[in-house]
Amino acid sequence: MSEFEPNKRHLRELLIYFFNFKKSAAETHRLFVKAYNEAALSERTCREWFQKFKNDDFNIEDKDRSGRPKKDAELEDLLEEDSSQTQKELALTLEVTQQAVSHLFFKTIFVRNDS
Repeated sequence: MSEFEPNKRHLRELLIYFFNFKKSAAETHRLFVKAYNEAALSERTCREWFQKFKNDDFNIEDKDRSGRPKKDAELEDLLEEDSSQTQKELALTLEVTQQAVSHLFFKTIFVRNDS
């Protein structure tokens, strides 16, 4: 299997693709599991997105939420505990990919400090 790890945008664009091909949410979920294993969206998530599409809402961007993202806070806490942890170690602890840790780190450390 390839090393490709789909991101949210990729999966959501595929949801629209399968929706337009008249696939059911359950069938779409099965295809995701076959292609992406653990990275697949849940069947419930597929159903929720298909319901949005049925209501002519094809916006795949996350809605703005108030408050600080949980993973950002968790990353900061982990770094305060031990700043020598590698991205791999942090990813395992946070149960995210190393790429996600890199993104969180950049966003948490550099972007917030520019504000």
